[in-house]
Amino acid sequence: MGRNTDLLPPVSPNNFQLLPLWVSIGWGLLALIVYFSLTASPPEILEFAFADKLKHLFAYSVLMGWFTQLYPSLKVQLVWVVAFFLLGVTMEFVQGWSGYRFFDLADMAANLLGVLLGWWLSTRWLAGSLFRVDHALSRLLR
Repeated sequence: MGRNTDLLPPVSPNNFQLLPLWVSIGWGLLALIVYFSLTASPPEILEFAFADKLKHLFAYSVLMGWFTQLYPSLKVQLVWVVAFFLLGVTMEFVQGWSGYRFFDLADMAANLLGVLLGWWLSTRWLAGSLFRVDHALSRLLR
């Protein structure tokens, strides 16, 4: 059993040592999703049937998981769930109006599933992982 000084405080945005860094990375992830959703030629890193659905699922899972780690309050997490779902819906409509991308209900569904998966993973298996990284990294930087 560790010493008392090894115990971490409760997970809360107020207890993150490097909160501005983590929030900046989160907003950077959001900006990347918007950019890749609206660019005429997004990179094709995977090429097989339904690879684009997997990319949607992964992107929105990472985004939701990141913000869930930063804001452990259930009320705040529900706001992020709704916000990221609406982002995915909006991106699909904008793609449909763009003239060079396509509206796709399956992409919308993959976005929502990604949000739900990221939320579920970050409140279960990955719960507190970014917080632990934050404290370990802040100790190294002292």
